[in-house]
Amino acid sequence: MSRFWSGFVKDLDPYVPGEQPKLANLTKLNTNENPYGPSPKVIEAIRMAASDRLRLYPDPTSTELRQAIGDFYQIDTDCVFVGNGSDEVLGHVFNALFRHEAPILFPEISYSFYPVYCQLYQISYNTVPLSDTFAINVDDYSNVNGGIIFPNPNAPTGCLLALADIERLLQRNTDSVVVIDEAYIDFGGESAVSLVKTYPNLLIVQTMSKSRSLAGMRIGYAIGQPDLIEALIRVKDSFNSYPVDSLASAAGIAAMKDKAYFNETCQAVIDERNKVVAGLQELGFDVLPSAANFVFASHKQVDAAKIAAGLRKEGIIVRHFTKPRIDQFLRISIGTAGENQQLLSVLDTLV
Repeated sequence: MSRFWSGFVKDLDPYVPGEQPKLANLTKLNTNENPYGPSPKVIEAIRMAASDRLRLYPDPTSTELRQAIGDFYQIDTDCVFVGNGSDEVLGHVFNALFRHEAPILFPEISYSFYPVYCQLYQISYNTVPLSDTFAINVDDYSNVNGGIIFPNPNAPTGCLLALADIERLLQRNTDSVVVIDEAYIDFGGESAVSLVKTYPNLLIVQTMSKSRSLAGMRIGYAIGQPDLIEALIRVKDSFNSYPVDSLASAAGIAAMKDKAYFNETCQAVIDERNKVVAGLQELGFDVLPSAANFVFASHKQVDAAKIAAGLRKEGIIVRHFTKPRIDQFLRISIGTAGENQQLLSVLDTLV
């Protein structure tokens, strides 16, 4: 703490990102990174963009990137907003769309950045309990609110909410914005982007970090009707007019255009996830149904913290949460076939 700080800084409880240890021969299954590298076309696009033109500012409107995203989803470019990772996009969403008198709503077990944004922007909120099976029940989101947000699939549970339920939620909350955080949707869910043209209160937030293997480039985006996008642009241009750099933009465009590689690697993750779930169940784990590139599992007899510590000793790290209701669960990212087999082999000795 310093006497030079602004008054509110000392009261902030910042988000704690997943551990990024600098250890050799580590099997890293704790931050939901894609085990497969980005498309070779992405690498080539970055190489081509790494020229003396880097002395110039990037396009402040990211027109080509927004067009590539719009083409992929068959939606107009003016319905697309881009930013420096989906966390930045979410930050603008909270600032631009959620600062109302009524509290916003999100699940009690969800992305832990949401309450951080609320604290930063002084937004009141209420959390909504999940069901006994860790599912989101849209009937619980009928109270007057200043907005609703949740990941789909939810994080860290991986549980998916059906598109019909999302549409029912939108119909019941026509006076507030509903934000669906689809960071993991490409691993087994159906995106709600198809509902954007029908519902002016819907905003979708996605990222290229997961299904397009670009966590290191920081590219996030939002899709919604133009008036919602305009609000995000007004906040962005009051904060940073150039959030997406030239290399990231080139990478993002190439990633969106290479649909074949995208489909291939998403399916590979899904196939490996199915194998991991089967292996965990054979070892006595209860595994929640996952539509993400991770699984959420608890053992019937062995303490989760003990398992996580045992894995770490063998060079494998997973995510253990200590929050009530989920303190006996481990969130395990899906790795390569070799990494997944190593995980299961070590777990066999631990449990």
